[in-house]
Amino acid sequence: MKRYLIYIFIVAFGSLSVACRQRTGQGGSLSIADSAMADRVAIAQPPAMLSAEQRRAYMVEHYWDNFDFSDTLFIANVDAQQLLSAYASYISLIKDDEAATSMAQLMQRAHTSRSMFECFVHLAEKVLNDPNSALRSDEKYIPVLEAVIASSFYDEYERAPYQYDLQIASQNRLGRVANNFRYTLASGESAMMSDIEADYLLIFISNPGCAMCGDVKEQIQSSAVITDLVQRGSLSILVLYPDEDLQAWREHLADYPPQWINAYDKGTVIMRERLYDLKAIPSLYLLDAQKRVVVKDCTDVAQIEQQLSQAENGR
Repeated sequence: MKRYLIYIFIVAFGSLSVACRQRTGQGGSLSIADSAMADRVAIAQPPAMLSAEQRRAYMVEHYWDNFDFSDTLFIANVDAQQLLSAYASYISLIKDDEAATSMAQLMQRAHTSRSMFECFVHLAEKVLNDPNSALRSDEKYIPVLEAVIASSFYDEYERAPYQYDLQIASQNRLGRVANNFRYTLASGESAMMSDIEADYLLIFISNPGCAMCGDVKEQIQSSAVITDLVQRGSLSILVLYPDEDLQAWREHLADYPPQWINAYDKGTVIMRERLYDLKAIPSLYLLDAQKRVVVKDCTDVAQIEQQLSQAENGR
């Protein structure tokens, strides 16, 4: 399956155009020591009596205290990778439930000039929206999109692609019921995703011939946590092919275990109605028994295992 972004913009941090996910990603907690950024984001050491969690929260609150958001000359000349690293380090500190407040505040502080604001928009696009970024997060990207749409720096035509991105990012948010869809089996029989009865449902959006899809499949199959839950009937796995070339899909039906539900999206409804973000695959969604989203659009099987283990231990 080959997909393209609705729009492509080119910034100092590189072109953003993807199809299948790649194995490389933007790391978290990147070092900014001995760089031109060090004195711009370096903060006073948090008080020693604080707990680890309190120190993290302190860092989130004070990370940008020394950054001069009016200094457009600095951002025009600073090494792009240093700025990207500093931003990624900040993002890695923020929890999802803090994102709405923390990211909105940062974008408000950056709203001193169009060039400064656009700099932070581009950083967010690279770190939070690029499918190959290890720090990709819709929960953190949504406040950025909302800030762009509300900004006086943009006219209605410039806002349009961000409004599209916001519509996509707002689908299937963490803790909310996932968008329902009909899936079709090789036999022609179809059913609704919501009718799958299990304590957990792992939706695996995959594509025949995609190397990373094969890697993710092997990781799922080798996971003791996932295998145990599938054998006990607590976890169902729905492998979903979202594209149109059914011949290719049928040729690879035997690639997946018979215990998994192997299906396709007849009529590519998911793509047409924008029910899920399909700009890059593979993609994993973990849902609970009520079909609420526990993990959204990831490729990290270890994260799926962690969430399942935590849920099982809490039962």
